[in-house]
Amino acid sequence: MSKIRVGMIGTGGISQWHARQLLELEEAEITAITDTSEDNRAKFAAKFDLADVPQFSDYRDMLEQAELDAVVICSPHTLHFQQATDALNKGLHVLIEKPMTCSSEEAEQLIATADKAGKVMQVSYQRHFQPEFLFIKDYIASGQIGKLTSITASLYQEWKQGTTGLWRQVPELSGGGMLMDSGSHIIDVLLWTTGLTPIEVKPQIHQQGAPVEIDSFTSIRFAEGAVAGLNIVGYAPCWHETYVFCGENGGIFYDNGKITIRRLRQEPIVPELPKQTTNQDKSFIDAILGRHEVKVPGTFALKVVKFTEMVYQAGGYKPY
Repeated sequence: MSKIRVGMIGTGGISQWHARQLLELEEAEITAITDTSEDNRAKFAAKFDLADVPQFSDYRDMLEQAELDAVVICSPHTLHFQQATDALNKGLHVLIEKPMTCSSEEAEQLIATADKAGKVMQVSYQRHFQPEFLFIKDYIASGQIGKLTSITASLYQEWKQGTTGLWRQVPELSGGGMLMDSGSHIIDVLLWTTGLTPIEVKPQIHQQGAPVEIDSFTSIRFAEGAVAGLNIVGYAPCWHETYVFCGENGGIFYDNGKITIRRLRQEPIVPELPKQTTNQDKSFIDAILGRHEVKVPGTFALKVVKFTEMVYQAGGYKPY
């Protein structure tokens, strides 16, 4: 079987993670790269020994001229919709970095386009492949802590300091601030691991003098009865990610990769987790090859987009 030929749209920071993971696979190869920055393209090609691979400054030229089976989209958020639409309409499979789109209307259109094209479209939420989050999801689903009563999800990151002057703080490109960017992963975990349906949000949003929102604190009510607090803090001194899932019979505490199970008046339990066996890129290629279904489909990513919209709208915040 010939290899899956992949084109990269965007060769900035996150694309290098995808390239490394793709190049570990016997079934895939990178056969074209696109970036508006010649310097980015050159650095990317040099790092991954792709000097002989065609380079393009416009992704549309790559779609027209390169021999491709799939693309990985690592461009600024507001560009995802059109780029993915064009790739699908060219008959290509698509892996999109988060967020899938910046509006639910675009997300729904993209899902319809992928269905019509009959191609794999996956969104790159990597926590779906990490053992600790798979454990949390399965532990909740199996009823080990009973019916969920409350959740707290928090991310602290030096996001404001690290993105000043970059596209992530340009609303027309980013579609929003920390919530739309790194916060998208935390919303993903909150909705995916619990399966809960948000019906009401009450946010507090602060831009901290930036062109986009930096900090947001959101209380959430779910249709199933649980409540939650989502804290996305972009003006912090470091990365710190925590979750607490409380149920009627116990709780799951996650702190920067470490999981502890707590039950009333019992000693804490630290579960042993298996090693990670796949990732967003391997699962994308495996889905193309028919080895399993798409692990993070557009229909799920739409939930993250809708939730983000709910928070912005309830907070009276219009990113762009």
